[in-house]
Amino acid sequence: MAPQRAERVQNREDDDAPFGFAVAVVREDATWRCSPMSTAALTSLATAETELRELRSAGAVFGLLDIDDEFFLIIRPAPAGTRLLLSDATAALDYDIAAEALEKLDADIADEDLEDRDPFEEGDLGVLSDLGLPEAVLGVILGEIDLYADEQLGRIAREMGFAEELAKVLEHLDR
Repeated sequence: MAPQRAERVQNREDDDAPFGFAVAVVREDATWRCSPMSTAALTSLATAETELRELRSAGAVFGLLDIDDEFFLIIRPAPAGTRLLLSDATAALDYDIAAEALEKLDADIADEDLEDRDPFEEGDLGVLSDLGLPEAVLGVILGEIDLYADEQLGRIAREMGFAEELAKVLEHLDR
């Protein structure tokens, strides 16, 4: 396990919040911009959606949430409804935000079925395809089960061209 994962930050704003990060990503006028989201976004899908909608950008807006380096969520609000990708549906057994995501996706999966399964993604693999991340590439990243969630999100950022912007935000987060 990498050293940054072994050390948990003691002075987070909410000690019950999971370890990880929530970052809003905006693509406007061919420029990427990343900004931190609140710690509350790591525990509530509704909070994350609200924060992203409040950005009110003319360009594309989506959120990248890394929860405990166990799984990630990509959240992309749109007028027709929010598009979601949950990297590991089995996380719904232990994390409310993952259970919320499955509910929003209308994924009718019983807890017993989740307990007996290997990790699997649920949601829209094409959530970022119009921004330059094809479904097939996202599928390959999701298939790399030896990577932590933050490493998978870093791969997504590199593929799409905003790795530097994401790294700058993560440097300043208390995580």
